[in-house]
Amino acid sequence: MSTVRAAAVQIAPDLSSGAGTVDRLADAVAEAAGKGVQLAVFPETFVPWYPYFSFVEPPVKSGKPHLRLYEEAVQVPGPVTKRFSQLAARHRMVLVIGVNEIDGGSLYNTQLIFDADGTLLLKRRKITPTFHERMVWGQGDGSGLRAVDSKVGRIGALACWEHYNPLARYTLMADREEIHCAHFPGSMVGQIFSDQIEVTIRHHALEAGCFVVNSTGWLSDAQVAEITPDPAMQKVLRGGCFSAIISPEGQHLCEPITEGEGMAIADLDMSLITKRKRMMDSAGHYARHDIFTLLVDKTQRTALHETTHERVLQRVAVEEAVPAL
Repeated sequence: MSTVRAAAVQIAPDLSSGAGTVDRLADAVAEAAGKGVQLAVFPETFVPWYPYFSFVEPPVKSGKPHLRLYEEAVQVPGPVTKRFSQLAARHRMVLVIGVNEIDGGSLYNTQLIFDADGTLLLKRRKITPTFHERMVWGQGDGSGLRAVDSKVGRIGALACWEHYNPLARYTLMADREEIHCAHFPGSMVGQIFSDQIEVTIRHHALEAGCFVVNSTGWLSDAQVAEITPDPAMQKVLRGGCFSAIISPEGQHLCEPITEGEGMAIADLDMSLITKRKRMMDSAGHYARHDIFTLLVDKTQRTALHETTHERVLQRVAVEEAVPAL
């Protein structure tokens, strides 16, 4: 595909209902489809909402909102992901969506990528939740650190401060991502967070020689007041929004969105990837594989590993047959 129309969606969740947030997402997808969008990226853990409470409240006060998050969290696969799949297929659109995933008794910061036919191409969990987030989410593993082929090109994804893990980023570069889908929570920390996001996504675009589509969330004044009644903490839940689309040459392809809801939309000329990589391919001719190598463990981690008695006996037989060194 020579040109791809992409949208970075800046949007507020429905803090009263996970189903309401999904409805808001569905409306946004329909709106984007009307504008010819082929790839839409939504904010970090947008469904049902980002756990802002963990940033502004001490752990002793977080029990009630944390339990609400459990009640509204997304099962993968499940009814919510089925609806996402149907939305993608109906509008022939690739969707990248951040969710709070529930798995047993744990929550995870999870990114889902659906192809334009509705197929779930990737489910990956944030490998290291940041600071306050560790009270909310478990850690992911390396199984999702890969790029996937989609209708619009080869896509990789990372969430928020995973972009400060250079080895995670390089793993996606080496896997030849063409479009990097990033997302941050938004409505946090103020202008300094917006500035950091811009530096981070523009640098990755330049270093990876790929497009970056970055989506951040948004909170209204009423929502901020709902999260915390403390005026000092309410100030913390302002700013920090920077939904944007960056070219492989590090340039903005449309006006970034830093306030309110909206969509940053741009046409991605895929030939710009080769133009950039002709000069500098970080995982190819500009790399020194004779000096630097990266070992990535992409094993999917689970709590239970089963084996049969037969396999144990086979292993013992092999060990007995091989003399000890």
